[in-house]
Amino acid sequence: MSYSIENLIGKHVHFVGVGGAGMSGLARIMISHGVRVSGSDEKDSQVLSGLRAIGAHVTVGHKADNVDGADFLVFSTAISQKNPEIDKARELNIPQLSRAQALAILMSQSRSVAVAGTHGKTTTTSMLTVAIQSCGEDPSFAIGGTLSTSGSNAHRGTGDFFIAEADESDGSFIEYHPFGAIITNVEHDHVDYFKTPAEVFVAFDTFITTISRDGFLVYCADDNGAASVAKDVSGLATYSYGTHENSDLRIDQILLEPGGSHARALWKGKKIGTINLSVPGHHNLLNAAAALAAGLALGLPALSLLEGLATFRGTGRRFELKGQVHGIRVIDDYGHHPTEISATLETAKRYATDGRLLVIFQPHRYSRTQAFIPSFATALDIADKIWVLEVYGASEQPIAGVSAHSIVNLMNKGTFEPNFLAATDAVVAFAQPGDVIITLGAGDVSSLAPIIVDSLIKRFPE
Repeated sequence: MSYSIENLIGKHVHFVGVGGAGMSGLARIMISHGVRVSGSDEKDSQVLSGLRAIGAHVTVGHKADNVDGADFLVFSTAISQKNPEIDKARELNIPQLSRAQALAILMSQSRSVAVAGTHGKTTTTSMLTVAIQSCGEDPSFAIGGTLSTSGSNAHRGTGDFFIAEADESDGSFIEYHPFGAIITNVEHDHVDYFKTPAEVFVAFDTFITTISRDGFLVYCADDNGAASVAKDVSGLATYSYGTHENSDLRIDQILLEPGGSHARALWKGKKIGTINLSVPGHHNLLNAAAALAAGLALGLPALSLLEGLATFRGTGRRFELKGQVHGIRVIDDYGHHPTEISATLETAKRYATDGRLLVIFQPHRYSRTQAFIPSFATALDIADKIWVLEVYGASEQPIAGVSAHSIVNLMNKGTFEPNFLAATDAVVAFAQPGDVIITLGAGDVSSLAPIIVDSLIKRFPE
Protein backbone atom coordinates (compact mmCIF):
# COMPACT_ATOMS: atom_id res chain seq x y z
CA MET A 1 0.00 0.00 0.00
CA SER A 2 1.25 3.48 -0.83
CA TYR A 3 0.89 6.34 1.64
CA SER A 4 0.69 10.13 1.44
CA ILE A 5 1.55 12.75 4.03
CA GLU A 6 -2.17 12.95 4.86
CA ASN A 7 -1.93 9.36 6.13
CA LEU A 8 0.75 10.43 8.61
CA ILE A 9 -0.52 13.77 9.94
CA GLY A 10 -1.72 13.38 13.52
CA LYS A 11 -0.35 9.83 13.71
CA HIS A 12 2.53 8.44 15.77
CA VAL A 13 5.61 7.57 13.70
CA HIS A 14 8.56 5.80 15.35
CA PHE A 15 12.08 6.06 13.87
CA VAL A 16 14.60 3.26 14.47
CA GLY A 17 18.04 4.84 14.25
CA VAL A 18 16.71 8.39 14.48
CA GLY A 19 20.16 9.85 15.20
CA GLY A 20 21.43 9.30 11.67
CA ALA A 21 21.82 12.29 9.36
CA GLY A 22 19.06 11.24 6.99
CA MET A 23 16.67 9.89 9.60
CA SER A 24 16.89 12.90 11.91
CA GLY A 25 16.10 15.19 8.99
CA LEU A 26 12.98 13.23 8.11
CA ALA A 27 11.90 13.30 11.75
CA ARG A 28 12.25 17.10 11.80
CA ILE A 29 10.14 17.56 8.68
CA MET A 30 7.46 15.17 9.93
CA ILE A 31 7.19 17.06 13.22
CA SER A 32 6.59 20.26 11.24
CA HIS A 33 3.70 18.48 9.46
CA GLY A 34 2.02 17.68 12.77
CA VAL A 35 3.23 14.09 13.04
CA ARG A 36 3.91 12.75 16.54
CA VAL A 37 7.49 11.45 16.37
CA SER A 38 9.36 9.09 18.62
CA GLY A 39 12.66 7.40 17.98
CA SER A 40 15.60 5.48 19.31
CA ASP A 41 19.33 5.32 18.72
CA GLU A 42 22.25 3.41 20.17
CA LYS A 43 24.00 6.49 21.57
CA ASP A 44 22.90 9.85 22.85
CA SER A 45 24.03 12.85 20.81
CA GLN A 46 23.43 16.51 20.08
CA VAL A 47 21.18 15.36 17.24
CA LEU A 48 18.91 13.57 19.71
CA SER A 49 18.93 16.58 22.03
CA GLY A 50 17.86 18.77 19.12
CA LEU A 51 14.97 16.43 18.28
CA ARG A 52 13.82 16.38 21.89
CA ALA A 53 13.82 20.18 21.88
CA ILE A 54 11.25 20.29 19.07
CA GLY A 55 8.95 17.70 20.60
CA ALA A 56 10.22 14.25 19.65
CA HIS A 57 10.23 11.51 22.28
CA VAL A 58 13.67 10.00 21.82
CA THR A 59 15.26 7.19 23.82
CA VAL A 60 18.75 5.73 23.91
CA GLY A 61 18.88 2.01 23.19
CA HIS A 62 16.67 -0.24 21.09
CA LYS A 63 13.87 -1.93 23.05
CA ALA A 64 10.71 -3.65 21.85
CA ASP A 65 8.42 -1.53 24.00
CA ASN A 66 9.72 1.68 22.34
CA VAL A 67 7.24 1.06 19.51
CA ASP A 68 4.20 0.76 21.76
CA GLY A 69 1.43 2.99 20.43
CA ALA A 70 3.14 3.68 17.10
CA ASP A 71 1.03 3.82 13.93
CA PHE A 72 4.03 3.59 11.59
CA LEU A 73 7.68 2.60 11.91
CA VAL A 74 10.50 4.08 9.81
CA PHE A 75 13.81 2.24 9.64
CA SER A 76 17.19 2.86 8.10
CA THR A 77 18.65 0.08 5.99
CA ALA A 78 21.71 0.34 8.25
CA ILE A 79 19.52 -1.19 10.99
CA SER A 80 19.39 -4.97 11.22
CA GLN A 81 16.03 -6.56 10.44
CA LYS A 82 16.56 -8.52 13.68
CA ASN A 83 16.33 -5.27 15.67
CA PRO A 84 13.87 -5.78 18.58
CA GLU A 85 11.80 -2.74 17.59
CA ILE A 86 11.42 -3.97 14.02
CA ASP A 87 10.52 -7.42 15.34
CA LYS A 88 7.87 -5.91 17.61
CA ALA A 89 6.42 -3.79 14.80
CA ARG A 90 6.18 -6.89 12.64
CA GLU A 91 4.45 -8.76 15.46
CA LEU A 92 1.94 -5.92 15.94
CA ASN A 93 1.40 -5.48 12.17
CA ILE A 94 2.57 -1.87 12.35
CA PRO A 95 3.21 -0.61 8.79
CA GLN A 96 6.94 -0.22 8.14
CA LEU A 97 8.60 2.28 5.82
CA SER A 98 12.23 2.43 4.78
CA ARG A 99 13.96 5.79 5.09
CA ALA A 100 13.72 6.21 1.31
CA GLN A 101 10.00 5.43 1.27
CA ALA A 102 9.38 7.96 4.06
CA LEU A 103 11.37 10.62 2.22
CA ALA A 104 9.47 9.87 -1.00
CA ILE A 105 6.19 10.59 0.83
CA LEU A 106 7.49 13.98 1.98
CA MET A 107 8.77 14.82 -1.51
CA SER A 108 5.60 13.79 -3.34
CA GLN A 109 3.69 17.06 -2.95
CA SER A 110 6.50 19.27 -4.26
CA ARG A 111 8.52 19.89 -7.38
CA SER A 112 11.38 17.80 -6.11
CA VAL A 113 14.98 17.54 -7.25
CA ALA A 114 16.94 14.47 -6.18
CA VAL A 115 20.72 14.83 -6.14
CA ALA A 116 22.44 11.52 -6.85
CA GLY A 117 25.98 10.39 -7.57
CA THR A 118 28.82 8.46 -6.01
CA HIS A 119 30.54 11.63 -4.78
CA GLY A 120 29.51 15.21 -4.08
CA LYS A 121 25.83 14.64 -3.26
CA THR A 122 25.78 16.43 0.08
CA THR A 123 27.65 19.50 -1.15
CA THR A 124 25.66 19.75 -4.39
CA THR A 125 22.33 19.38 -2.56
CA SER A 126 23.43 22.09 -0.14
CA MET A 127 24.58 24.40 -2.93
CA LEU A 128 21.32 24.00 -4.83
CA THR A 129 19.33 24.72 -1.68
CA VAL A 130 21.26 27.92 -0.93
CA ALA A 131 21.07 29.02 -4.58
CA ILE A 132 17.28 28.56 -4.67
CA GLN A 133 16.90 30.42 -1.37
CA SER A 134 18.77 33.32 -2.97
CA CYS A 135 16.01 33.49 -5.59
CA GLY A 136 13.51 34.42 -2.88
CA GLU A 137 12.18 30.88 -2.58
CA ASP A 138 11.78 28.83 0.60
CA PRO A 139 12.52 25.25 -0.49
CA SER A 140 12.15 22.17 1.66
CA PHE A 141 15.35 20.19 1.88
CA ALA A 142 16.75 16.95 3.26
CA ILE A 143 20.53 16.72 3.25
CA GLY A 144 22.96 14.10 4.54
CA GLY A 145 24.99 16.78 6.30
CA THR A 146 24.49 20.02 8.18
CA LEU A 147 24.17 23.15 6.06
CA SER A 148 26.57 25.68 7.57
CA THR A 149 24.38 28.72 6.85
CA SER A 150 21.37 27.33 8.73
CA GLY A 151 22.94 24.77 11.05
CA SER A 152 20.30 22.25 9.95
CA ASN A 153 20.15 19.19 7.71
CA ALA A 154 16.43 19.44 6.92
CA HIS A 155 13.66 21.98 6.64
CA ARG A 156 10.02 22.12 5.62
CA GLY A 157 9.74 25.13 3.37
CA THR A 158 6.75 27.15 2.30
CA GLY A 159 7.65 26.99 -1.38
CA ASP A 160 7.04 24.50 -4.14
CA PHE A 161 10.55 23.01 -4.27
CA PHE A 162 11.96 20.05 -2.31
CA ILE A 163 15.69 19.39 -2.68
CA ALA A 164 16.80 15.96 -1.48
CA GLU A 165 20.06 14.08 -1.34
CA ALA A 166 19.49 10.72 -3.04
CA ASP A 167 21.63 8.03 -1.44
CA GLU A 168 22.37 5.17 -3.82
CA SER A 169 24.20 3.01 -1.26
CA ASP A 170 21.40 0.43 -0.96
CA GLY A 171 19.62 1.06 -4.27
CA SER A 172 16.66 2.68 -2.51
CA PHE A 173 16.90 5.97 -4.42
CA ILE A 174 14.56 4.46 -6.99
CA GLU A 175 11.75 5.16 -4.48
CA TYR A 176 11.85 8.96 -4.84
CA HIS A 177 10.26 9.55 -8.28
CA PRO A 178 11.51 13.16 -8.42
CA PHE A 179 10.50 15.90 -10.82
CA GLY A 180 14.15 16.49 -11.65
CA ALA A 181 17.50 14.94 -10.79
CA ILE A 182 21.23 15.57 -10.78
CA ILE A 183 23.82 12.83 -11.30
CA THR A 184 27.25 14.12 -10.29
CA ASN A 185 29.24 10.98 -11.15
CA VAL A 186 28.91 7.20 -11.25
CA GLU A 187 31.63 4.94 -9.87
CA HIS A 188 31.88 1.62 -8.06
CA ASP A 189 31.37 2.03 -4.31
CA HIS A 190 29.29 0.48 -1.51
CA VAL A 191 30.76 -2.86 -2.46
CA ASP A 192 28.82 -4.54 0.35
CA TYR A 193 25.69 -3.95 -1.76
CA PHE A 194 27.00 -3.52 -5.33
CA LYS A 195 29.29 -6.46 -5.99
CA THR A 196 30.38 -5.22 -9.41
CA PRO A 197 30.59 -1.84 -11.21
CA ALA A 198 27.90 -3.11 -13.61
CA GLU A 199 25.40 -3.35 -10.74
CA VAL A 200 26.00 0.33 -9.90
CA PHE A 201 25.24 1.37 -13.48
CA VAL A 202 22.06 -0.70 -13.54
CA ALA A 203 20.90 1.08 -10.37
CA PHE A 204 21.49 4.51 -11.90
CA ASP A 205 19.81 3.46 -15.13
CA THR A 206 16.76 2.45 -13.10
CA PHE A 207 16.87 5.69 -11.11
CA ILE A 208 16.70 7.72 -14.33
CA THR A 209 13.51 5.90 -15.37
CA THR A 210 11.82 7.13 -12.17
CA ILE A 211 12.27 10.83 -13.04
CA SER A 212 9.09 12.62 -14.14
CA ARG A 213 8.85 12.81 -17.93
CA ASP A 214 7.88 16.45 -17.47
CA GLY A 215 11.07 17.08 -15.54
CA PHE A 216 14.78 16.93 -16.29
CA LEU A 217 18.12 15.23 -15.72
CA VAL A 218 21.31 17.21 -15.09
CA TYR A 219 24.52 15.20 -15.42
CA CYS A 220 28.28 15.78 -15.43
CA ALA A 221 29.77 15.57 -18.91
CA ASP A 222 33.28 15.40 -17.41
CA ASP A 223 32.52 12.12 -15.67
CA ASN A 224 32.54 9.04 -17.87
CA GLY A 225 30.12 7.20 -15.61
CA ALA A 226 27.51 9.96 -15.48
CA ALA A 227 27.83 10.61 -19.22
CA SER A 228 27.42 6.90 -19.89
CA VAL A 229 24.13 6.51 -18.01
CA ALA A 230 22.76 9.71 -19.57
CA LYS A 231 23.69 9.07 -23.20
CA ASP A 232 20.73 6.88 -24.12
CA VAL A 233 18.07 8.78 -22.17
CA SER A 234 15.02 9.62 -24.26
CA GLY A 235 11.70 11.31 -23.53
CA LEU A 236 13.29 13.44 -20.82
CA ALA A 237 15.02 16.84 -20.98
CA THR A 238 18.72 16.42 -20.22
CA TYR A 239 21.32 19.08 -19.44
CA SER A 240 25.04 18.45 -19.17
CA TYR A 241 27.58 20.43 -17.18
CA GLY A 242 31.35 20.53 -16.86
CA THR A 243 34.46 21.76 -18.63
CA HIS A 244 33.66 19.79 -21.79
CA GLU A 245 33.16 22.19 -24.68
CA ASN A 246 29.78 20.69 -25.58
CA SER A 247 28.34 21.01 -22.07
CA ASP A 248 25.04 22.85 -21.77
CA LEU A 249 26.42 24.53 -18.63
CA ARG A 250 30.11 24.98 -19.32
CA ILE A 251 32.69 26.33 -16.91
CA ASP A 252 36.02 27.75 -18.10
CA GLN A 253 38.59 30.40 -17.13
CA ILE A 254 38.98 28.42 -13.92
CA LEU A 255 40.93 29.93 -11.03
CA LEU A 256 41.70 27.72 -8.04
CA GLU A 257 42.87 29.55 -4.93
CA PRO A 258 43.86 28.18 -1.51
CA GLY A 259 40.57 29.23 0.07
CA GLY A 260 38.18 29.49 -2.86
CA SER A 261 37.52 28.84 -6.53
CA HIS A 262 36.17 30.76 -9.51
CA ALA A 263 35.00 30.04 -13.06
CA ARG A 264 33.13 31.66 -15.89
CA ALA A 265 29.73 30.06 -16.50
CA LEU A 266 28.22 29.69 -19.97
CA TRP A 267 24.69 28.43 -20.61
CA LYS A 268 24.06 27.13 -24.12
CA GLY A 269 27.23 28.92 -25.24
CA LYS A 270 26.38 32.32 -23.73
CA LYS A 271 28.08 33.77 -20.67
CA ILE A 272 25.66 34.14 -17.77
CA GLY A 273 28.12 35.19 -15.09
CA THR A 274 30.90 33.99 -12.82
CA ILE A 275 30.81 31.27 -10.19
CA ASN A 276 32.61 32.63 -7.12
CA LEU A 277 32.99 30.14 -4.27
CA SER A 278 34.48 30.54 -0.81
CA VAL A 279 35.07 26.79 -0.68
CA PRO A 280 38.17 25.50 -2.50
CA GLY A 281 38.69 22.80 -5.12
CA HIS A 282 37.92 22.01 -8.74
CA HIS A 283 35.41 19.40 -7.59
CA ASN A 284 33.42 22.11 -5.83
CA LEU A 285 33.25 24.16 -9.02
CA LEU A 286 31.70 21.12 -10.69
CA ASN A 287 29.25 20.75 -7.79
CA ALA A 288 28.32 24.43 -8.17
CA ALA A 289 27.90 24.00 -11.93
CA ALA A 290 25.48 21.14 -11.26
CA ALA A 291 23.45 23.29 -8.87
CA LEU A 292 23.44 26.20 -11.32
CA ALA A 293 22.28 23.99 -14.21
CA ALA A 294 19.49 22.51 -12.09
CA GLY A 295 18.37 25.96 -10.99
CA LEU A 296 18.23 27.12 -14.60
CA ALA A 297 16.29 23.97 -15.54
CA LEU A 298 13.76 24.96 -12.87
CA GLY A 299 13.37 28.35 -14.56
CA LEU A 300 15.15 30.40 -11.88
CA PRO A 301 17.25 33.49 -12.71
CA ALA A 302 20.97 32.96 -13.28
CA LEU A 303 22.09 36.10 -11.42
CA SER A 304 20.22 35.17 -8.23
CA LEU A 305 21.48 31.57 -8.41
CA LEU A 306 25.08 32.81 -8.74
CA GLU A 307 24.60 35.23 -5.85
CA GLY A 308 23.40 32.33 -3.72
CA LEU A 309 26.37 30.15 -4.64
CA ALA A 310 28.70 32.98 -3.61
CA THR A 311 27.20 32.85 -0.09
CA PHE A 312 27.71 29.09 0.31
CA ARG A 313 29.94 28.33 3.29
CA GLY A 314 30.05 24.55 3.15
CA THR A 315 28.48 21.69 5.07
CA GLY A 316 29.49 19.76 8.14
CA ARG A 317 32.39 17.34 7.68
CA ARG A 318 33.09 18.52 4.10
CA PHE A 319 36.47 20.25 4.39
CA GLU A 320 35.22 21.79 7.62
CA LEU A 321 37.65 24.04 9.49
CA LYS A 322 37.51 22.98 13.15
CA GLY A 323 40.12 25.36 14.49
CA GLN A 324 43.38 27.25 13.96
CA VAL A 325 46.16 27.27 16.55
CA HIS A 326 49.56 28.94 16.15
CA GLY A 327 49.21 28.94 12.38
CA ILE A 328 48.16 25.26 12.24
CA ARG A 329 44.74 24.65 10.69
CA VAL A 330 42.67 21.58 11.61
CA ILE A 331 40.18 20.30 9.03
CA ASP A 332 37.62 17.50 9.29
CA ASP A 333 36.44 15.76 6.13
CA TYR A 334 34.07 12.88 5.35
CA GLY A 335 36.02 11.55 2.33
CA HIS A 336 36.13 7.75 2.41
CA HIS A 337 36.46 6.62 -1.23
CA PRO A 338 39.81 6.90 -3.08
CA THR A 339 38.37 9.35 -5.61
CA GLU A 340 37.03 11.61 -2.84
CA ILE A 341 40.30 11.37 -0.92
CA SER A 342 42.33 12.39 -3.98
CA ALA A 343 40.12 15.44 -4.58
CA THR A 344 40.20 16.43 -0.90
CA LEU A 345 43.95 16.07 -0.49
CA GLU A 346 44.78 17.86 -3.76
CA THR A 347 42.60 20.72 -2.55
CA ALA A 348 44.22 20.59 0.89
CA LYS A 349 47.73 20.79 -0.58
CA ARG A 350 46.73 24.02 -2.31
CA TYR A 351 45.07 25.22 0.89
CA ALA A 352 48.27 24.55 2.87
CA THR A 353 50.36 26.72 0.47
CA ASP A 354 53.90 26.36 1.86
CA GLY A 355 52.90 24.22 4.84
CA ARG A 356 52.76 20.45 5.10
CA LEU A 357 49.63 18.32 4.86
CA LEU A 358 49.25 15.90 7.78
CA VAL A 359 46.44 13.34 7.75
CA ILE A 360 44.84 10.91 10.17
CA PHE A 361 42.77 8.55 8.02
CA GLN A 362 40.29 5.88 9.09
CA PRO A 363 39.14 3.39 6.42
CA HIS A 364 35.37 2.87 6.43
CA ARG A 365 34.00 -0.68 6.07
CA TYR A 366 35.99 -3.85 5.53
CA SER A 367 34.40 -4.51 2.15
CA ARG A 368 35.41 -1.08 0.78
CA THR A 369 38.92 -1.44 2.21
CA GLN A 370 39.35 -4.85 0.61
CA ALA A 371 38.15 -3.60 -2.78
CA PHE A 372 40.31 -0.47 -2.99
CA ILE A 373 43.54 -1.10 -1.04
CA PRO A 374 45.96 0.00 -3.84
CA SER A 375 43.81 3.03 -4.71
CA PHE A 376 43.67 4.12 -1.07
CA ALA A 377 47.47 3.92 -0.85
CA THR A 378 47.96 6.05 -3.96
CA ALA A 379 45.40 8.67 -2.92
CA LEU A 380 46.71 9.02 0.64
CA ASP A 381 50.32 9.44 -0.49
CA ILE A 382 49.34 12.87 -1.86
CA ALA A 383 49.75 14.09 1.73
CA ASP A 384 53.13 14.70 3.38
CA LYS A 385 52.56 12.47 6.39
CA ILE A 386 49.69 10.05 7.13
CA TRP A 387 48.69 8.07 10.19
CA VAL A 388 46.24 5.29 9.26
CA LEU A 389 43.82 3.99 11.90
CA GLU A 390 42.28 0.52 11.81
CA VAL A 391 39.14 -0.04 9.75
CA TYR A 392 35.85 1.32 11.08
CA GLY A 393 33.53 -1.59 10.41
CA ALA A 394 30.20 0.26 10.64
CA SER A 395 27.61 -2.55 10.44
CA GLU A 396 30.04 -5.06 8.91
CA GLN A 397 31.83 -7.93 10.56
CA PRO A 398 35.61 -8.13 10.03
CA ILE A 399 36.84 -9.89 6.88
CA ALA A 400 39.74 -12.25 7.43
CA GLY A 401 43.02 -10.71 6.29
CA VAL A 402 41.56 -7.23 5.70
CA SER A 403 43.26 -4.53 7.73
CA ALA A 404 44.32 -0.92 7.32
CA HIS A 405 47.86 -2.27 7.64
CA SER A 406 47.48 -3.57 4.08
CA ILE A 407 47.04 0.01 2.84
CA VAL A 408 50.12 1.25 4.72
CA ASN A 409 52.22 -1.57 3.25
CA LEU A 410 51.73 0.00 -0.20
CA MET A 411 52.35 3.60 0.90
CA ASN A 412 55.50 5.72 0.97
CA LYS A 413 54.43 8.16 3.71
CA GLY A 414 52.04 6.15 5.85
CA THR A 415 52.25 4.87 9.43
CA PHE A 416 49.82 2.29 10.77
CA GLU A 417 48.60 3.52 14.15
CA PRO A 418 45.41 1.82 15.41
CA ASN A 419 45.45 3.68 18.73
CA PHE A 420 43.43 6.93 18.54
CA LEU A 421 45.33 8.60 21.38
CA ALA A 422 48.74 7.68 19.95
CA ALA A 423 47.77 8.97 16.50
CA THR A 424 46.53 12.23 17.99
CA ASP A 425 49.66 12.70 20.08
CA ALA A 426 51.85 11.96 17.06
CA VAL A 427 50.24 14.48 14.71
CA VAL A 428 50.20 17.19 17.41
CA ALA A 429 53.89 16.65 18.19
CA PHE A 430 54.81 16.64 14.48
CA ALA A 431 52.85 19.72 13.44
CA GLN A 432 54.50 23.09 12.88
CA PRO A 433 53.09 26.55 12.06
CA GLY A 434 51.74 26.62 8.52
CA ASP A 435 50.77 22.95 8.48
CA VAL A 436 47.26 21.66 7.77
CA ILE A 437 45.96 18.65 9.73
CA ILE A 438 43.02 16.66 8.35
CA THR A 439 40.99 14.01 10.12
CA LEU A 440 39.62 11.98 7.23
CA GLY A 441 36.97 9.26 6.94
CA ALA A 442 33.30 8.44 7.42
CA GLY A 443 33.64 6.80 10.83
CA ASP A 444 34.39 8.17 14.29
CA VAL A 445 37.75 9.67 13.29
CA SER A 446 35.89 13.01 13.29
CA SER A 447 35.93 12.89 17.09
CA LEU A 448 39.68 13.51 17.00
CA ALA A 449 39.52 16.96 15.37
CA PRO A 450 38.44 18.89 18.51
CA ILE A 451 40.91 16.88 20.61
CA ILE A 452 43.70 17.87 18.22
CA VAL A 453 42.70 21.53 18.48
CA ASP A 454 42.73 21.37 22.29
CA SER A 455 46.08 19.56 22.30
CA LEU A 456 47.62 22.16 19.99
CA ILE A 457 46.43 24.91 22.35
CA LYS A 458 48.22 23.15 25.21
CA ARG A 459 51.37 22.72 23.10
CA PHE A 460 51.37 26.33 21.91
CA PRO A 461 49.93 28.39 24.77
CA GLU A 462 49.42 32.04 23.99
